[in-house]
Amino acid sequence: MKRIAICAPGKRIEREHADAVLDLAQSIGGLELRFHPQCFARHGHFAGDDATRLKALVECANDPSADALWFAAGGYGSNRVAADAVVALGPAAQHKTYLGFSDTGYLLAALFRHGIGRPAHGPMASCIAREGGEAAVRRALGFLGGSTDGLEGGIDDRPAAAFNLMTLAMLCGTDLMPDLTGHVVMVEEVSEHLYAVDRLFFHVTQHLGNVAGIRLGRISDVPENDRPFGASEEDIARHWCARTGIPYLGFADIGHDAGNKIVPFGLAAEALRA
Repeated sequence: MKRIAICAPGKRIEREHADAVLDLAQSIGGLELRFHPQCFARHGHFAGDDATRLKALVECANDPSADALWFAAGGYGSNRVAADAVVALGPAAQHKTYLGFSDTGYLLAALFRHGIGRPAHGPMASCIAREGGEAAVRRALGFLGGSTDGLEGGIDDRPAAAFNLMTLAMLCGTDLMPDLTGHVVMVEEVSEHLYAVDRLFFHVTQHLGNVAGIRLGRISDVPENDRPFGASEEDIARHWCARTGIPYLGFADIGHDAGNKIVPFGLAAEALRA
């Protein structure tokens, strides 16, 4: 029986969504899910204030009885606690799988930078509320249970990492940013104008000169501007990769949707070791 601790380093998860995830996990079997009470706290935008979210994160990561830490939801906030969290993590945190995406990319990055555990970009518990969300949660639960079926199909023998594009842009130049030399970096984005996507690529490509290449995930729910931008998201990615000498490696099957596949940070074979 794999035991999965769940906390919410950014926004809360609604209790009915947590209950739906628990029901699904029970129907699958083989996993014991533990939602920390902090997941349901309220403090403005956040699932509790910074101190509350930090305490829950450290408790879950340092719990020796838990095999993995699954992030309940994204939403802004994990960057406010990430630096304090990594210095408070003990031996039990070193061997866990950590799974999330979007804003929790700050934590995945910090963990990867410090060589803590096995961070991976993939669906969170709150994804149960998305259209087709049951499939996303099944994919995540399968991965947490040891399956490789939900991995992004283009992962090869090179180390990889995946981020929401805005999160990656905010990470660049900070003390949370890991060394991605030689990595295939996959990026996705949601609810940004194409001119903003262009601006984000301008910034991140200045910081990724030593990567093996960039793969483009889904750029979804793009708002309408008052005039067409005149270039597609792939045009944008190709343009800035060419300007900075970074290989553009095509599309990646990740995004802010139920089809979001799982990308372990580093070498997939090492990330999935028992």
